Amino acid sequence: MRKFWVASGIGIGVCLTFVALLVVGTYSAAAGIAGGARQGAVGLVKGAVPAVYQPLVERWGNLCPALNPALLAAQLYTESNWKPDALSHADARGIAQFIPETWATYGVDGDGDGDRDIWDPKDAIPSAATYDCQLAKDVAQVPGDRSDNMLAAYNAGPYRVIKAGGVPPISETQGYVKAIRSLEKSFARPVGRVAPAQQAAGAVYFAQKQLGTPYLWGGDGTAADNGRFDCSGLTKAAYESVGIELPRVANDQYNAGSHPSRGELLPGDLVFFSDDLTNSRAIRHVGLYVGGGYMINAPFTGAVIRFDKIDTPDYFGATRVTKDGAEALPERSASTSKP
Repeated sequence: MRKFWVASGIGIGVCLTFVALLVVGTYSAAAGIAGGARQGAVGLVKGAVPAVYQPLVERWGNLCPALNPALLAAQLYTESNWKPDALSHADARGIAQFIPETWATYGVDGDGDGDRDIWDPKDAIPSAATYDCQLAKDVAQVPGDRSDNMLAAYNAGPYRVIKAGGVPPISETQGYVKAIRSLEKSFARPVGRVAPAQQAAGAVYFAQKQLGTPYLWGGDGTAADNGRFDCSGLTKAAYESVGIELPRVANDQYNAGSHPSRGELLPGDLVFFSDDLTNSRAIRHVGLYVGGGYMINAPFTGAVIRFDKIDTPDYFGATRVTKDGAEALPERSASTSKP
């Protein structure tokens, strides 16, 4: 939900001309970005990892060449959503979701307090990195990408990776490797510019057609909702209209792609807002950037879907949505409060 300090929306009557000028102008200015975009990252993007865990992820994510902080972050996010008390039906425990048998072998005393505690992130995060790097060592002689092989060993076991001579032809394992490598981009601080999203214009067009629609908390735009949306319901529907399935909740939508800087925003980027600028899990509002410093958003009860400026004190950051990024996100049950 949008904070009340945001200025009132721009008049709906000029929306078609306004959006057209912003989108065309911004994409024209970005004509050289796609060709200049390049892969690679150094460190973690701001706020993607909760601040309390970031030093651990940055330190232990560099434990071996097959691992990096963004890759370790992607695994931890997938395993537990950063919840140190997570417990699965299979008795996988803590932020890194170790089962006790594996912990007995690979658990380490990361904080040097004389205790290996499966529930303590200061032990569990170092242990996750240690386990990854042992797997990387086990499959070090296998040809192919060493990080892919490490992740495949994590999912299917080193023997299957060695036997296959790389990522084995197991759909679950191939899907796991693809998902973690895609999520890695969401946690990594980009080097250079982020490539434009191909489906962004269609998402903006969908959101544009909803201008003037009353806000509804929890609204998904269905007939039962009388076509009304809340903030993340609107962005989810906008990208669903172009074939990309986003999570329902704003703070999970943040991980659906890489994160362009404020100066590199393009129409269709998701823009996020939070009271805690160090933790993406605290995000409480999302809108769809249209250019010129404006977004289309469903702000709060009593308002309508409208244009608002994004440059406010609670601006958190942006995500350039990709189909691979969205498909990599772990399935989670939607929160009863849907920001």
